[in-house]
Amino acid sequence: MLDDRRASILQALVEEYIRTGQPVSSRAILETSGLKVSSATVRNDLAKLESYGFVEQPHTSAGRVPTHQGYRYYVDHCSPARLRSATRVRIESFFTDVHRELSKLLQETSGLLSDISHYPAVIVGPGLGDERVVALHLVPLSPTVTLAVTIVESGRVTRDIVRLAREVTESDLARAETILSKAYCGGTLAEGAAAIAKIPTGDVAEPVRRAVKAVTKTLAGTEVRSADIYVGGTSQLAELWEDLAQVHSMLGLLERDSVVRQIVDDPGAGTAVRIGAELNVEDVELAVVSSDYEAGEHGIGRVGVIGPMRMDYRRTIKIVEEVSEGLGESLGSS
Repeated sequence: MLDDRRASILQALVEEYIRTGQPVSSRAILETSGLKVSSATVRNDLAKLESYGFVEQPHTSAGRVPTHQGYRYYVDHCSPARLRSATRVRIESFFTDVHRELSKLLQETSGLLSDISHYPAVIVGPGLGDERVVALHLVPLSPTVTLAVTIVESGRVTRDIVRLAREVTESDLARAETILSKAYCGGTLAEGAAAIAKIPTGDVAEPVRRAVKAVTKTLAGTEVRSADIYVGGTSQLAELWEDLAQVHSMLGLLERDSVVRQIVDDPGAGTAVRIGAELNVEDVELAVVSSDYEAGEHGIGRVGVIGPMRMDYRRTIKIVEEVSEGLGESLGSS
């Protein structure tokens, strides 16, 4: 734990570096921190902060910049900023009288969050775990490929490609649909998956049995894959990362749902900030601010902003919290 003066110096350094992107001098810290100490005292404290691993000096003649550990300490001890009234009004207006289809709302929310935060934004849709299945349809695409369409009580739909080892006729597929629907519908996805796994098929024709087994295997993973991801603000990448190689790395990252889910999801509820090495992402240094939102009957999802480590954390934390709260309230009342 730092004493008050060194904590103030670190805070001033981090916030000045976030603002300018340039190494911060002791003089700049004195001008922005309001501390009534000498420049020599600030330099001595900066040397101590460097020895603790909170700051580093990129060049001998330059000022200092925060390290991952410095950002971590700053985030753990800062408080969210107050948003401008115009920003709060924009968020409130967006979620007033929401009557949009869920996927459209989540996609538009990612755009809103990106516009306001000035960073790429991610919305992880709620899973379907608590919703009950109302229908299952098997749509033949070819003699060896079918589409399994699952509809849950809120009207949301999942579509899964099922590949069959051998050809199955449409009549056999219709029979398989009837058998599966009786067990799969009426419960949650998890309950349905467990029920169809126990379907007795001993007296069922071989082509129908194969179809039932293939669909059963595919549907076992539906609940895991059902949380859709919506990304907004990728056009801002070039402004945030000057290195073209890092821009390409970020584009590749945002195109991979599994990676996006990994860095935005957090095992703890509420707001979380993950920085640099904590994200286990190679080729680009990141920071992520994310928060849960309650989606009523739809379950729980997550709102997140992805940016460079030189992120305006105090403002971003407040924006993410306001958007997640607004999204949760609109879905809870819809």
